[in-house]
Amino acid sequence: MAKTKLTALALLISLAALPLAAQDAAAPAEEAPAKTADPASTDGLSMGAEVGGDGVGSTYSAAKFEAWDQRCVRSQSGVDPCQLYMLLKDAEGNSVAELTLFGLPEGTEGPAVAGATFIAPLETLLTAGMTLQIDTSKPKAYPFTFCGSIGCVARLGFTAEEVAQLKQGANAVITIVPFVAPDQRVVLTASLKGFTAGFDAVNAANVAADAAAAAAAPAEAAPANE
Repeated sequence: MAKTKLTALALLISLAALPLAAQDAAAPAEEAPAKTADPASTDGLSMGAEVGGDGVGSTYSAAKFEAWDQRCVRSQSGVDPCQLYMLLKDAEGNSVAELTLFGLPEGTEGPAVAGATFIAPLETLLTAGMTLQIDTSKPKAYPFTFCGSIGCVARLGFTAEEVAQLKQGANAVITIVPFVAPDQRVVLTASLKGFTAGFDAVNAANVAADAAAAAAAPAEAAPANE
């Protein structure tokens, strides 16, 4: 049972890293022989094949909560794990970064009870890290973990007290430093309107996803009788 409790969390974390890993691992391959036209084509013209779509592993928006979006990943069980998502913009309205949050399963060894993934542009000064401040509380600094083609990633952990601050707060302010202008700061404000309802909805979805995955998992083989 302990293994299945992490099903939704493991899927969400792996999906956050997957595009980066896939891009990094894509080495130039030897030129493959030309393929013949598919059976549906005529006169040697390919009719194409659908890519992506709504299959397992695809993402979709399940609900909106003011400034937040509940994004879920289609799973084999049909009961999907989710994250709370926000696209962060600068003062000029330019899209700059992405922030996703999710609760950790009950029984997870603390002190974190929730996690977040922050994706910044590649032009970010990594040694400066990022800072996050909830309203007038003291800001906290977090390091970047790795970078890939989609940006540089920081993985954050929140205590129960910090989650309560997010639920009761008005804004979370994130600050990063541009690589080309280390004397400047890029300030991104995440409105906390709708956060409580969205975060609770995400947690409920992940509990249901874990339960569905556990029910669908094959029972462990019983030890053979001597």
